Amino acid sequence: TREVAGAAAAPGAWIGRAGHAACASSFRDGTAHDLPILLRMKDIAHLRKSYERAELSEDASHADPGRQFAQWFEEARQSELPEPNAMTLATVGSDLRPSTRVVLIKEFDERGIVWYTNYESRKGRQLAGNPYAALQFHWVELERVVRIEGLVEQVSEAESDAYYASRPLDHRLGAWASPQSQVIPGRAWLAAEAAKVGARFLLNPPRPPHWGGFRLRPDRWEFWQGRKSRLHDRLCYRLEAGGLVRERLAP
Repeated sequence: TREVAGAAAAPGAWIGRAGHAACASSFRDGTAHDLPILLRMKDIAHLRKSYERAELSEDASHADPGRQFAQWFEEARQSELPEPNAMTLATVGSDLRPSTRVVLIKEFDERGIVWYTNYESRKGRQLAGNPYAALQFHWVELERVVRIEGLVEQVSEAESDAYYASRPLDHRLGAWASPQSQVIPGRAWLAAEAAKVGARFLLNPPRPPHWGGFRLRPDRWEFWQGRKSRLHDRLCYRLEAGGLVRERLAP
């Protein structure tokens, strides 16, 4: 369903100069209650914390970024953080506009990091045109960020089949029912499509041909550990012709 809220909601014009002027005027006139709630948060600039939980040094970190990631991921998992496997995936389309979304890591080994999705979704189409992407894990409670960049490829059909078969039944049916990223008439339409798929495949839906895994093969890693006074630790690993280079970056 596509809804248009009026000319004032044109892309890039939600706030703009006029919006900022109106915002300032409303605060002066005492009419801030008419503004969107985000514009009324006068104290947003003062939201901050001091990061003092841990440190990241060259001596205490692994020379292999894959091992460093495995250690940090396991520590996040053992800390019982909410969805430590959630990662932001950034892609760039043919229009050179970047887009992000949160996906879940499903596998990690020496070949790279794997997630599964609809190949015909927006991210799938963008990766088909530009196979480079970036991932980011943000473990807020541990004051840690991992950034990973590299070339993306589809995993084998056998890998996609095996993972698809391991999913709960309703998830497998959902992969058929949802034309991901396309405009749909409404929630009722989606529920009806799911019911049709369930009636069609019953308990044994095959993997849709448009659904499967992607693997990012890292050529650059960055590990960020928050530190006091904003003097954070940043260790970068990047692949060059001569091998792997590890460097410390300024925060």
